[in-house]
Amino acid sequence: MADKTNSLKSKLMHIQTELKAPKNLYNSFGKYHYRNAEGIQEALKPFEEKYGVIVTLSDEIVEVGGRVYVKATATITDAEESISVTAYAREALDKKGMDDAQVTGATSSYARKYALNGLFLLDDTKDVDTEEYQSAGKQGANKAAPKTEPDYRSMLREFIKDAGLDPKAIAQTCGLTQNSSNEEWRKAFEYAKGLVNGNG
Repeated sequence: MADKTNSLKSKLMHIQTELKAPKNLYNSFGKYHYRNAEGIQEALKPFEEKYGVIVTLSDEIVEVGGRVYVKATATITDAEESISVTAYAREALDKKGMDDAQVTGATSSYARKYALNGLFLLDDTKDVDTEEYQSAGKQGANKAAPKTEPDYRSMLREFIKDAGLDPKAIAQTCGLTQNSSNEEWRKAFEYAKGLVNGNG
């Protein structure tokens, strides 16, 4: 009978508990810290040796509804068993200043990061979002303070302009209209940042 304490699931559980992949990169425009796929892989190396496992990443280009996606798969194996998690990222319709290979590479990096996040249960909440949430909570506790929320529509427009993105492509990809809610604009803003950073 196989030793359950030495099974791949047990090893993965230990890695999920012990792995620390700090957000050591900073986006000065959006004012938030983030991690990328390369940073997660670097943090994983000691655990591969410690637990006798190997983590691999692979990509597959798939087409859904006429749009191109990168399907990234993160796999952990100990030569006897393997566990995989997949994540998808959609290529932008157009990205100024980047050729097709660069667009695909950035999309691949984005998808790979989220595949690794899923496999190792990494929290990808951006620090700026956490600060905004805490700030909103403090405002709620103080009834005299007005309740404010970032204007993501304006933030997205400025970001697109500075980053040289195609506003029509972003709007089409994210399904934006003049009547879109602030939350929908926020999601589009996060999507645009992910395209620029290749990691979200």
